[in-house]
Amino acid sequence: MKEVNIKSTFFVFDDLTETPLQIQNLMKKAMTARENAYAPYSKFHVGTAILLDNNEIITGNNQENASYPSGLCAERAAIYYAGSNYPKTKILVMAIVAGSIKNTTSKPIPPCGACRQAIAEYEVKQESPIEIYFKGETGKVVKSNSLANLLPLLFDKAVL
Repeated sequence: MKEVNIKSTFFVFDDLTETPLQIQNLMKKAMTARENAYAPYSKFHVGTAILLDNNEIITGNNQENASYPSGLCAERAAIYYAGSNYPKTKILVMAIVAGSIKNTTSKPIPPCGACRQAIAEYEVKQESPIEIYFKGETGKVVKSNSLANLLPLLFDKAVL
């Protein structure tokens, strides 16, 4: 048996004002998208904004359904829209804002596992990293230089 250590590196900003202006603007678009989330069951609203290499910004928010598996997370709503409408365009940055509407969320909330897998597909497809910034409603902002950093043992087309 051999032990393998996997290292992930994240950058933590004390608040949104410490991030570059472009990221502040992208996060603001994610915050606006979050306001339109449809989450009557979980009361957990998520907004996402994606910057494409053609300077288009795509937003998405979570959409729930009484049949829970039929809903869709904000990250996948936005990334699938980008993939459908801009199939040859690279995704440069994804900004995510998430939190409960029952109480203020100050802890940074990363994408769920299903969203990580979906983002990984696009990162592998475009052969370049997607920077991911995530936060709660308030407080710290976390940056990952790539999805592979968030999900280091990728399941992708190479194993099929």
